[in-house]
Amino acid sequence: MPWYAIQTRSNFEQRVSSEILRKPEVVPFFPCFQELRRSNFGRKRELVNVPLFRGYLFARFEDDPRQRLAVLSTIGVARILGHGQQIEAIPDSEIEALRRLMSSPAPIHPHPQLKPGAWVRMKHGPLEGIEGTLVRVKNSHRLVVAVDLLRAGASTEVDIADVEILKSVGSKPAPRR
Repeated sequence: MPWYAIQTRSNFEQRVSSEILRKPEVVPFFPCFQELRRSNFGRKRELVNVPLFRGYLFARFEDDPRQRLAVLSTIGVARILGHGQQIEAIPDSEIEALRRLMSSPAPIHPHPQLKPGAWVRMKHGPLEGIEGTLVRVKNSHRLVVAVDLLRAGASTEVDIADVEILKSVGSKPAPRR
């Protein structure tokens, strides 16, 4: 049976995975990692499971109308990725690589496809809310971001976990919250 990527409603990944687990002949794979998060007031820290791919999980099932309907009728499922009416299978080698990565003792972090020129916003820390242009990726966990300030450039190194993409290079801007 092939693997497929399932897009979920926002923050429904865990629930969809649990619901799909109950369906016969459908096998879910929900890669997640643990992250230390601050409470609303920033005092208490706790470990929480965070999806490796926000808004997505994977499922293995036969591509027939009955199985497709079983997946699509699950609460929280938005769609199965593909082109038009055709859903697109994910190669077993990619899922196997993800499974091996998830079973590794090394720390795992999502890696957004950040490219120089992307418009980004700081999500946490002392620079929270500041927007700027991504200048370059220095290494896997640090970025240099240019911030327009008084019609002059300024840059600083920031943690990649604190960066949110607002507009990728060559794309439309993300909706403001």
